[in-house]
Amino acid sequence: MSPSVLVVDDEPKILDIIRLTLEREGFEVFEAEDGYQAMEKAREVIPDLVLLDVMMPGMDGFEVLKEIRSVSNVPVIILTVKGTEADKVRGLELGADDYITKPFGHRELVSRIKAVLRRVEGAPAGKGRIVVDEDLAVDFDKREVLVRGERVRLRPTEYRLLHHFMHSSGKLLTHEGLLSRVWGREYRDDTQLLRLYITYLRQKIERDPSHPKYIINERGLGYRFVEFDSHEPATRGIGSPPPPAG
Repeated sequence: MSPSVLVVDDEPKILDIIRLTLEREGFEVFEAEDGYQAMEKAREVIPDLVLLDVMMPGMDGFEVLKEIRSVSNVPVIILTVKGTEADKVRGLELGADDYITKPFGHRELVSRIKAVLRRVEGAPAGKGRIVVDEDLAVDFDKREVLVRGERVRLRPTEYRLLHHFMHSSGKLLTHEGLLSRVWGREYRDDTQLLRLYITYLRQKIERDPSHPKYIINERGLGYRFVEFDSHEPATRGIGSPPPPAG
């Protein structure tokens, strides 16, 4: 069955171009010309992905994104205008999975859509329970993250990033390597995207995000997750007493 994409844009010419491009690639395409139509269409067809323009009259893309996220985890890619970095950041903070800057090429559009769908479908395999220290534990089989004993909800990309970090603890991970492994090779130069998600992840797992103890920045090179003993602590839960001496 072909993946379905709901394209939301108030410019008919752009809608036509995107529809023709995606249909040639085998996608089923639905269209909406404003935010209100977008919400109605999303409820009606339940698309596999939403391609959402930010700048629309009336109900803008950010408002649509908020409404979508209140009821659904469907992947959303926002369309922003070149140079509007604030729009990219705001969109990601509201729950967008990716962004594409206008103007964009047909190949980039299709590549980004396929990459986001791959990330959603290909969740990282579990590898048991890991207790880093008294503050952080992750059960990768249950997809459960505990920070100081409280369950923390991570977005799919945040979870993939943490999974990759924790299973490469103590190793330097380059910007390009992280982007390629977590997002796909199409993203290997998008260091801004990586920095944003590092910030989001630190805010959720670090006691003091401004002075991180888990995700360490190696200036100009990449990041390193603090090295820990992944064997002995993994059999104990947070707050459990240590094993008896001797």
